Amino acid sequence: MKTNAWETGILVAMVLLVESAGGEGLSPTTPKEQCSLAVVSRLLQTDTPVCDGAVVQRMASSGHAFEQNQLGIASVVAVGPDYSEKEALDWFTQAAQRGYAPAQVNLAVMYSNGWGTPANYGAAQHWLRAAAEQGFARAYFNLGVLYLEGHGVRRDSAEAFRWFQKGAEGGDSSAQTNLGYMYDLGLGCAKNPATAAAWYTKAALAGNPLGENNLADLYLRGEGVPQDDSAAFSWFQKAAAQGHTGARIKLGYMYAQGRGTAKDPVAAYSWITAAALAGDPRGGDLLYSLERSLSPEQKAQAKQQASTLRRSDPQLSATGFAQ
Repeated sequence: MKTNAWETGILVAMVLLVESAGGEGLSPTTPKEQCSLAVVSRLLQTDTPVCDGAVVQRMASSGHAFEQNQLGIASVVAVGPDYSEKEALDWFTQAAQRGYAPAQVNLAVMYSNGWGTPANYGAAQHWLRAAAEQGFARAYFNLGVLYLEGHGVRRDSAEAFRWFQKGAEGGDSSAQTNLGYMYDLGLGCAKNPATAAAWYTKAALAGNPLGENNLADLYLRGEGVPQDDSAAFSWFQKAAAQGHTGARIKLGYMYAQGRGTAKDPVAAYSWITAAALAGDPRGGDLLYSLERSLSPEQKAQAKQQASTLRRSDPQLSATGFAQ
């Protein structure tokens, strides 16, 4: 098995954000006056009331920032033939110009990735700072990514650390994960595995799959926390259930070795195959060794389980959108 399949991860892509309708960055309308587009609410599992698509379209056209952002989300994930990245850019722009912080973050990500527009890190930074001025935690996270990667700014681990810390303290689970990673490796700060574990734990308890994976890695290695195969297995299992491919490979390893759980080569094969089906080949060596020990019937069973896992992956597991 390749060693890089075991590396603790960091989220280095700027991401669009999904939050509840309440809290930071509310539109000028009150939560009771807001309603979500049905397909977006289904994907994002929000508690916001759902309106007919025509109603959302009418409200957005009338200048309601929350609904404009909703239509932007639907457009960028291309949930239907009438949606497009350029349409998403237009809706996010309208809501961002009205001061809606989630849309400002989403617009920044569009510019950063060149979705519906040529890439423009200057514009991305402008809108992120506008959202950051409102105390919007995901804006802090994305600014940290810019400095960590050196996109449109000088690469600066200390500045990235500062933004991740602000986002983490503001409750953003991706920022908490990345702050943990900075402490884990000593980037922009002194290396401190125990502090890394504390931030990974906060992110993991919030359901962040990368935080869950990274915390599991620490338990597996016994760094910053006592070595505990059972805890590692449990956290890998949670991250794997959310579609994290690295966690699926590691969970397969745990099943193959009987660490933290009973040995189960069929389960091991199915989890690693599910990761491979999602485009992550890092478990290939272990998959090959498992394949030689399984009967044709067991392999068929494991492949069927892998296909089921792949079909049940969360729709937006890798991308957060700010509502």
